[in-house]
Amino acid sequence: MKKNKSTISPESQVEAEKIAKKTQRPGQTKEQTRLITQGIAKGIAEYKKQHKARMRSLDKQRKQSNAAENIVSHTEGERQLESSENRVSLGLLIWSILASVGCILATYAWLTKLTLGS
Repeated sequence: MKKNKSTISPESQVEAEKIAKKTQRPGQTKEQTRLITQGIAKGIAEYKKQHKARMRSLDKQRKQSNAAENIVSHTEGERQLESSENRVSLGLLIWSILASVGCILATYAWLTKLTLGS
């Protein structure tokens, strides 16, 4: 089992001491100031912890969004590839039909010339 003891960074402790000293009231004991400093330091640590969790969550959402965009762009790329392949196939079909019509016309002209010439 993990202990849920949060360690407070030295920077947070220094910042908490500065804040506690700025808000210190006349007649306030050192013990009271120390307790206020501890509370502020714990608050700072908790805020940082929540901020890290929030940033992890946002990063996770951003990664999921990027992954979804990649899937969509990959799918669109496949569609474009299929579309270009279809254009190539259509072009080949048109040229085949044109060549067939040319052969038929040439054959017709040759047969017509043979029958008229005889």
